Amino acid sequence: MMKAKEEFQFSNSVILIPIFLVLLIWTIFWVEIRFGFDFTTWGIYPQTIKGLRGVLFSPFIHSGISHLYHNTIPLFVLTAALFYFYKPIAWKILIYGVLLSGFITWAIGRPSYHIGASGLIYVLVSFTFFKGIFAKHYRLIALSLIVVFLYGSMIWYVLPIKEGVSWEGHSAGLITGMLFAIIFKKEIARPKKYVWEEEGFIEEDDPFLKHFDEKGNFIEFKESKVEEELNIKYTFKSNKEEEL
Repeated sequence: MMKAKEEFQFSNSVILIPIFLVLLIWTIFWVEIRFGFDFTTWGIYPQTIKGLRGVLFSPFIHSGISHLYHNTIPLFVLTAALFYFYKPIAWKILIYGVLLSGFITWAIGRPSYHIGASGLIYVLVSFTFFKGIFAKHYRLIALSLIVVFLYGSMIWYVLPIKEGVSWEGHSAGLITGMLFAIIFKKEIARPKKYVWEEEGFIEEDDPFLKHFDEKGNFIEFKESKVEEELNIKYTFKSNKEEEL
């Protein structure tokens, strides 16, 4: 019986990259406290040329320890999930997510400094949720449900319900994540499908199957050519041959 290949594989990046991002934002905050710096002015300030630099720098700047703490765990968990389930496009989601959500915030935001990793977090939440729904893959749907369970309450903060919170950045992240789930639809992981044969399961995309017609009748071919294509030797019995 042939076994399915693993659709998702664990790698060092699943842990190392989230740790790196978390350490980076904490280190920047430590530098501010230790040396008395204030990087707030490097955040996004909407509709100004100078404020555009915040598109790159704002995710790494936080207003206080509480702000930093509340962004740390979601950033770690969601980034780890991204690199585990969507490794081929993970860096694209992170980099383009920061840029696009930041630019949207710059375009629609109030005249104030917008800082923090929450915009990126909303990108990851939105992308993970919608991607799982579009994929129709049981593991990704389960991941979407887990994300909703853990972070579903975040949806309220895309509205101006709390003073001092950048709902514009949250909305920008939500929109960006949903767009990415649509744009990168060809990258959706697909579960392996199988057809039943006498000796067990064969993967639906196994090149061996192309030598049969739709009714399952064997199509004549040269044995040497098959061995070259598949690098495997198949033995067939004639339908007329009787077992002894």
